[in-house]
Amino acid sequence: MFSSFFKVALLLLLALCNAIGVNGEVRNGQCDLKSTLNSRPHSVSILEFGAVGDGKTLNTIAFQNAIFYLKSFTDKGGAQLYVPPGRWLTGSFNLTSHLTLFMEKGAVILGSQDPSHWDIVEPLPSYGRGTELPGKRYRSLINGYMLHDVVITGDNGTIDGQGSVWWEWFTSHSLNYTRPHLVEFVSSVYVLVSNITFLNAPAYNIHPVYCSNVHIHDISVYAPPGSPYTVGIVPDSSDKVCIEDCSIRMGHDAIALKSGWDEYGIAFGRPTTNVHIRRVQLQSSSGSSLAFGSEMSGGISDVQVQQLHLHGSLTGIEFRTTKGRGGYIKEIIISDAEVLNVGTAFSAIGNCGSHPDDKFDPDALPVLEKITLQNIIGTNINMAGNFVGIQESPFTSTCLSNISLSIDSASSYSWQCSYVSGFSESVSPKPCPELENFNASSSCFSLVKPNGKAAIL
Repeated sequence: MFSSFFKVALLLLLALCNAIGVNGEVRNGQCDLKSTLNSRPHSVSILEFGAVGDGKTLNTIAFQNAIFYLKSFTDKGGAQLYVPPGRWLTGSFNLTSHLTLFMEKGAVILGSQDPSHWDIVEPLPSYGRGTELPGKRYRSLINGYMLHDVVITGDNGTIDGQGSVWWEWFTSHSLNYTRPHLVEFVSSVYVLVSNITFLNAPAYNIHPVYCSNVHIHDISVYAPPGSPYTVGIVPDSSDKVCIEDCSIRMGHDAIALKSGWDEYGIAFGRPTTNVHIRRVQLQSSSGSSLAFGSEMSGGISDVQVQQLHLHGSLTGIEFRTTKGRGGYIKEIIISDAEVLNVGTAFSAIGNCGSHPDDKFDPDALPVLEKITLQNIIGTNINMAGNFVGIQESPFTSTCLSNISLSIDSASSYSWQCSYVSGFSESVSPKPCPELENFNASSSCFSLVKPNGKAAIL
């Protein structure tokens, strides 16, 4: 039996190692690799292409023509499309490489409420079908495909999806295709989204999928509590992602990390990795402030999250998977969080989510391991933790440190655990016995090197 002195010493060592790398170097994450916003040598206004900002005139062709024209500057330093104050109604359109879409203060891009103004496209290969309905899906409002160096920014302009009609159609099962998102980048590199307000997305707000070097900062995202399955930011089979200084309030999840669905995600085989999230305020009415999965068949790893304010959510932090997913969620470190007015502070569920079809392999068991939660304070929490693993593939190396949660007095129990193991120290209320195994402490994942990779202490 280890002495209490040794336990405290180990805890202090863990805390020190969280701040210092193997060779005494201070840790850095993806967000510390600052991206620079270079000025474009060429700029045009959407007004030059006949756009009318009255909120009624459809400007899809104006946006398409403007971007087609700006493609000619791709090898000349790129160009900027300037959107002045006004209400610019449009259907879906595509961006181009080396482009900045700049929205002035008072500029509002409005998504058309006529579904015929949104193109129909093939499903993503890592999903095999639309996520909501079999078959194809609606193209997002603003799109980038195989782009390099593309920016959406401004002086707090607004992109409003006017999603209420989509929410009604979804709820009444009136749609033939999966709902669109506001902004989607596919197979693109060096993507920057900043200083914009996103409102009322039909489904997701920002969806980088198969992307690298994505920086999202200083944005506000909102959809009302009743909006079904609306999600803020969804890094999906993407790497080198930074999300910082954002305020997100959604009907479902605020931030959700994904990487493909069952056999399609396994075959595509692209993980979400090297993600850094910091200084964000997250609220989720019917989902989780911060979610991992449940579509995670390509794997999710090397995620560093810090300085969170999670409030008014059904669940604070949730890991989701199920049999047939395959893949993994591992090497996740979440620290320095404030959790306020939340139903369940932490959750890990092994029976969450449906399957795209009957072709999935029920023996494709997901792995969830090396999850560290530390330095977290919670107030007015109904339940501290709900960890329901998979009997054939238990969740392991779940590490809890320096956590203090104030549980609602009406709650009959604070923790629920099955098929999970890990180690905890300085956690209140006292967690399940499965999470108090000191022999598991040596495998706690608590060291991140400057390159964003992680190592076991």
